[in-house]
Amino acid sequence: MPVIQITMSQGRTVEQKRELVKVLTKETARILNTKEESIRVLIYEVSKENWGNAGVLGLDMR
Repeated sequence: MPVIQITMSQGRTVEQKRELVKVLTKETARILNTKEESIRVLIYEVSKENWGNAGVLGLDMR
């Protein structure tokens, strides 16, 4: 059973996440030649205060 894990900052709409899960599931099934029902997609949303890049906290980035 393939499991796709996505970590991204908060702020995407439910519709965006719905489309992402749908497309990733369909394309993964096609590429791996497996059933869509066997694919799991997990989305982890991280607030901007809990991540940083190049020494700068996400809250402080523009």
